[in-house]
Formats: sequence, structure tokens, C-alpha cells
Amino acid sequence: MSQSAYIQLVEGSAQPTFTLDELKEALVSYKDQLALTGKQLGWDYEDAGFPYSFETKPEGEGKWFYLKGKNSLYKYIVLGVGSRPDGSGTERSFIQVVLPDDSTHGDKAKANELCKHLGKRLKAELHLFNGRIMYFNPRK
Repeated sequence: MSQSAYIQLVEGSAQPTFTLDELKEALVSYKDQLALTGKQLGWDYEDAGFPYSFETKPEGEGKWFYLKGKNSLYKYIVLGVGSRPDGSGTERSFIQVVLPDDSTHGDKAKANELCKHLGKRLKAELHLFNGRIMYFNPRK
């Protein structure tokens, strides 16, 4: 059975909505940060830190895409965006990160890393794969 994590944009988040293109841009920015870190270390850290390529399928166009692993330690991570009403009736955007059934332990570790990075960047509420919640948004 596949597992899902959610990054929910709540009141106090860096932005109220998030599109699929913005998600791709955020991941490319993350990949670029890893490349700069690797340059400072004198090591090709980009391939180790982000061992995926961006892939799309026609049925997911505009709704989701997946990251395909570049080596045998990683297979797939599916990412999508959406919105749903919260308890007060306000539409809230979210990012869903899905680990398909055949995902590896490496995929789960990288997915957790990506979720935490996006949660911090967006000041969002992160619902992890294990059901726990991390709050990166300013709460009163």
C-alpha cells in the first residue's frame, strides 16, 4: 500500500497557494543548492543528494509528476498539488508526496528530506508518512 505525506499551506505560510510549476522550480532550486554544496566540498554531491530525474505522464499533466531514480537504490516519488476546504470553509492548498508500493527505503528517506525542506521554505504544516505533524508555520 502506498504512503502519502502532505505539506499543507496554512494561515501564516509563506504563500497561500502553490502550483505544480512552482513545485518543480522549488525542487530545481534545491538541486542547485546541493550542487553548490558539492562544489564547496569538491564532491559531486548533486547526484548523491538528488538522485532523480523529473518525469511526467499524459494522465498527470498539470496535476502531478514523478521523480524517477537514476540508480538502483531509488525508484519513484510522486508529487502533486491540490486544494481542499479546511474546517472554516477556506480553500487550503497542499502538496502531496506519495511513495508507491515498490518504493525503496532510500526513496522514503529522500522524500522525508524533500518534505522537510519544502515545509521550512513555505512555512507550512507537514504531515509525515508516519502520521506525525511538523509545524514550520508561525503559530500563536
